[in-house]
Amino acid sequence: MVSKILIANRGEIACRVIKTARKMGIATVAVYSDADANAMHVKMADEAVYIGASPSSQSYIVIDKIIEAIRQTGADAVHPGYGFLSENANFAAALQKEGVAFIGPPVGAIQAMGDKITSKKIAAEAGVSTVPGHMGLIEDADQAVKIASSIGYPVMIKASAGGGGKGMRIAWNDQEAREGFQSSKNEAKSSFGDDRIFIEKFVTQPRHIEIQVLGDKHGTTLYLGERECSIQRRNQKVIEEAPSPFLDPATRKAMGEQAVALAKAVGYHSAGTVEFIVDGDKNFYFLEMNTRLQVEHPVTELITGIDLVEQMIRVAAGEKLPFGQDEVKLNGWAIESRLYAEDPYRNFLPSIGRLTRYRPPVEGGRPDGTIVRNDTGVYEGGEISMYYDPMVAKLCAWGRDRRQAIDAMATALDDFEVEGIGHNLPFLSAVMQQSRFRDGRLTTAYIAEEFPDGFKGVELDAETARTLAAVAALVNQTLQARAVQISGTIGNHRRIVGSDWVVRLGETDVALTLANQGEGFRVSFADGEEIGATTDFVPGATHAKFNLEGVQIGVKIDVVGSAVRLRWRGFDLRVSVRSPHVAQLARLMPVKLPPDMSKMLLCPMPGVVTSITVGIGDVVEAGQTLAVIEAMKMENVLRAERQGIVKRILPTPGQSLSVDELIMEFE
Repeated sequence: MVSKILIANRGEIACRVIKTARKMGIATVAVYSDADANAMHVKMADEAVYIGASPSSQSYIVIDKIIEAIRQTGADAVHPGYGFLSENANFAAALQKEGVAFIGPPVGAIQAMGDKITSKKIAAEAGVSTVPGHMGLIEDADQAVKIASSIGYPVMIKASAGGGGKGMRIAWNDQEAREGFQSSKNEAKSSFGDDRIFIEKFVTQPRHIEIQVLGDKHGTTLYLGERECSIQRRNQKVIEEAPSPFLDPATRKAMGEQAVALAKAVGYHSAGTVEFIVDGDKNFYFLEMNTRLQVEHPVTELITGIDLVEQMIRVAAGEKLPFGQDEVKLNGWAIESRLYAEDPYRNFLPSIGRLTRYRPPVEGGRPDGTIVRNDTGVYEGGEISMYYDPMVAKLCAWGRDRRQAIDAMATALDDFEVEGIGHNLPFLSAVMQQSRFRDGRLTTAYIAEEFPDGFKGVELDAETARTLAAVAALVNQTLQARAVQISGTIGNHRRIVGSDWVVRLGETDVALTLANQGEGFRVSFADGEEIGATTDFVPGATHAKFNLEGVQIGVKIDVVGSAVRLRWRGFDLRVSVRSPHVAQLARLMPVKLPPDMSKMLLCPMPGVVTSITVGIGDVVEAGQTLAVIEAMKMENVLRAERQGIVKRILPTPGQSLSVDELIMEFE
């Protein structure tokens, strides 16, 4: 067994590896850049070594710096996590030359599967079903358009060395093929140092389902079931689950056996993932093999009870797998929601800043038998940097069946508090309530189809309005009671908290009466409906539990002046609780209109200007590219919303911009 593991990574995956190593009694070494000097993985590890400047190109993906850190600390094994050097054959070879165990597959397997073109050829030879496409490299945009036209639109333009959604574009016509080729090439060069591109047919109505494989060095290779990863945005997975609600046992077995056949064809050992695209008739096609631990591995661990990191370490140490294929059982259902530092109300653009509040739900078993797990690498007071992937945490929930797992996830999201950055918690909560998701009717186009105009929040229905009105009234009652205690009597009169209220939620008014019954309250609505209600809310609390007629919910609360901000199940509402008389007067107040920003292009996220494609005096058309901003390793193309004439341009390529900084103005 190895004695000291250096984790050549950062963030939540570094913390994840440290947890298992600690459980196994193995010492750990963290590496860190300038941006990560105070990171959680640095604090958790037994030792930490500084490896350079914040950009990963100057730290985490510099092989020589990792090797030097190994020499300094005497580590005898390296776990690469995912991303960075995890699928770099040169890195694995350098460790082999150094006499250090690589906690991953052999060099040959990384080389064979790391190139998307080569991997498809090997897969076809191994009897694995593959997607039609052009297997050769593509030299320029003209050739890309020609090939895409011959295959037939839509097509997927992909980086040969890609992964994690980087360097991928879907093209539906010649123009998109031309633009997508260049953007994919640029992202591939920036993310992987390899700008080779290929094109394949894009399967419509597809599901993204992957098989987890695990092999040892003694000839045993197994599959550990599948993961459904269809809910994606820009080819980046957002919500995953295991097993898939779509597969039947026969299809699962066929996919698993093909995945194992591919792994054996390249002499694979350690944990790996074979990704498939599956159409509506359960036909499946090989996409790629990730020769590393996947981001979404926790859901497989939750339904199999197998610690994949532990097995990777044991395989690297030469041990045999302690179980066979017949012993792999799928138990229950697990859901993973990726918490990203991105603003769903701004088309999911990246967000950076300090986590002024970061309070995940309590991990472990719940009274109803469900389990909550949160893999994270941040803490309250820490910063989300612009240099790395925007993922903050992976929240997982396990239940006996899919419906219970979804409900457990919804509750956990309600209990997750994050402030200081834009984040996608409201979006994740909203998805958990959608009937299409709960029914398992998923495709990789789910987000585009369900949110065609982006995420604008959740529309308030009558039932939710009553629920949140009752919550707001209880919060107001607690605050008013505290104010009375502080102010005491005025003259000979003691202030009394009223019982009749009008709760304003957006444009909706809910009239109710709140009666104190000693151990709780009775909430009476205008139509005669009554519910019993209790809460543990106290002034200053930012989260509280509310029991409404036997149903317990968790709501995030912020007192904002005379109003209360409530967040629950994707709703984010500024709520006012007023007496009937004050509510009547409030309706007469004029509404302040927002300023007209229609003639300005503002930077939607912190990032670096990579190009400005127009000049002062140019006439631009709706949809025309104006500028490209790079943020968190992704290119973001900014387009004109309408026709106009460019009046002035402020930044130049290479300049860093903050959120809402002016880029250009139109006449």
